Amino acid sequence: MAYKMTIELSDRDLRHFRRELHKTRESVQIADDEDILAAAVDLVGAMRLTELPDFVAERLEKLETLLAMANDAQWPLQEKERSPILAGLAYLCDPEDLIPDDIPGIGMLDDAVMIELVFRELAHELEAYEDFRDFRAGLLKNPGKQGTPEEIEARLQKRREQLMARMRRRKKKNG
Repeated sequence: MAYKMTIELSDRDLRHFRRELHKTRESVQIADDEDILAAAVDLVGAMRLTELPDFVAERLEKLETLLAMANDAQWPLQEKERSPILAGLAYLCDPEDLIPDDIPGIGMLDDAVMIELVFRELAHELEAYEDFRDFRAGLLKNPGKQGTPEEIEARLQKRREQLMARMRRRKKKNG
């Protein structure tokens, strides 16, 4: 039988979690961004092979999209857009965070909260990136019908610029 539990985080709680995210990123400043991304890819791969609590498993696909976005050379992010991604991933990769990950049942609860905060903070980036991936997949489905490789790249560039402008406009509007 499923048990539904709702937790409401106050502004104070959210500030606490955001401080933890920032502390994590500051503590790994010496780590290379690519090392953080590689560790996160490895962790997600390992998570796919284990039986995860549903509250974590439900966020795994979004987490994979976040990783794809951070690793996609055709979707270059500015430092201020990459930094929250790396902070969230660094937190997730730390087994000794607020709740140690090896505690059965609840060890990943703080990780799920942190990743959810990152998803919310990067909602516009994720939406724009998913639109870009869909557009790119459509173009690459029948490349011969879409034009020359140069024409396809030009269309991708134009769409990328449109989506990034929209993303930044929405981000600015929402503060």
